[in-house]
Amino acid sequence: MDVLDKVKSAIGSVVGNKQNEIMPIIINLISEQSGGLSGLIQKFTSKGLGNIATSWVGTGKNLPISPAQIQDVLGADAIKNMSSKLGMDTNTFTKQLSNLLPEAVNTLTPDGKIPEGDVLKKKLDMLGALKGSKF
Repeated sequence: MDVLDKVKSAIGSVVGNKQNEIMPIIINLISEQSGGLSGLIQKFTSKGLGNIATSWVGTGKNLPISPAQIQDVLGADAIKNMSSKLGMDTNTFTKQLSNLLPEAVNTLTPDGKIPEGDVLKKKLDMLGALKGSKF
């Protein structure tokens, strides 16, 4: 099973009919952070959730994150903005994001290491290809 198939399998049941809209948000969260994926992990660490976020990178079991924790890290205004773009209420959006983000990070880091530069960009491009796929 290639990486794209793994991503489809891991997240298909989570996002349901909003998959096309949620994937670009995940990609933006990862790519627009200062420092890319490392920057996103640092954002979680600064809120005291580093152990959770680094579990998504590691090769072991992913620790869960609650919708409230996602909102705390990303900020209520950002969550409201992202969810309104999708036409979703913030509770539904943060619930889906709390399931999807760990899987996306885990898929981007199969060796337990954060990819940088061109490697990260290629992997994000693969995730971006999902927005046109059907699960």
